[in-house]
Amino acid sequence: MTEHFTKRFSTYSIVARDPATGELGVAVQTHQMCVGAVVPWLLPGLGAVATQASCNISFGPLALALLGEGVAPDRVIAALVASDEGANRRQVAVVDAQGRAAAWTGENCIPEASHHAGDGYSVQANMMTNPTVIPAMTQAFESAPGDLAARMLAALKAAQVEDGDIRGMQSAALRVVSGDRAKPAWDTLYDLRVDEHDSPVEELARLVRLRRAGLIDERGYEAFNAKRFDEAHTLWRQAREIAPEMEEIPFWQAVNIAAELGDVEQAAALLHPVFVDDPRRAEWVDLIHRLEACGMLARPGVADEINARLGW
Repeated sequence: MTEHFTKRFSTYSIVARDPATGELGVAVQTHQMCVGAVVPWLLPGLGAVATQASCNISFGPLALALLGEGVAPDRVIAALVASDEGANRRQVAVVDAQGRAAAWTGENCIPEASHHAGDGYSVQANMMTNPTVIPAMTQAFESAPGDLAARMLAALKAAQVEDGDIRGMQSAALRVVSGDRAKPAWDTLYDLRVDEHDSPVEELARLVRLRRAGLIDERGYEAFNAKRFDEAHTLWRQAREIAPEMEEIPFWQAVNIAAELGDVEQAAALLHPVFVDDPRRAEWVDLIHRLEACGMLARPGVADEINARLGW
């Protein structure tokens, strides 16, 4: 492989598998724009890859192809390194659907550069201010509570506490896919990027929170459609509490409650505190009219009923 396949991404990152759910993920931060377009590579139920340092981007799809052929992560790493004359400047890490992890740090990666492959994960970093980054990421990931996204985010935050990249911060990304190999390649649970920001890890944490609310909201709709209404209301309430600024969440919940259950009073109670001071509240009501016109609501007249209840 020649140098035209490379792009410099001196970075700290984590690849990991959640043993409880089988989910696979990559999280990363660097002082360079658009890290999410280069470093993370994942496929549902197959594996996750991070390629960085003097980054050989082709390592991502090549590693996934090898995993798809049943090659173990340590052999994947060995094959990638053997195929690349510039491997002494590369970092790459792989975790598979069984939780086996392996990584490589070339001897000519810019210090501080190292990695640690643990049980179901690997953390790696180069061009770090301090050699304490990898131990901090390891401890944070292993001890953090929550889902895979939360634990990987904890590892990124721990790296930044140790001063992270010697150049500072600029972009970050976090991706999580299902552990179900039957899922299509494009299916993701978290696919978040902060392409240019003064505090990209903090901004990434905000996006993770919002996306988590969205995932819980989606589970609420699954319960609602299955007529498990108490479960749906519990999940929907959790979603609203996690992300109170996301007006889409109560809007669609209210529309479904009014249209499917005929409970206009509860729908109005959800909408009023969110939209009472919104200068576009009339447009939101008009959107309900448009949903009716498209035949997307089970009961006609929902928009007028909600508007009358709200007095808007």
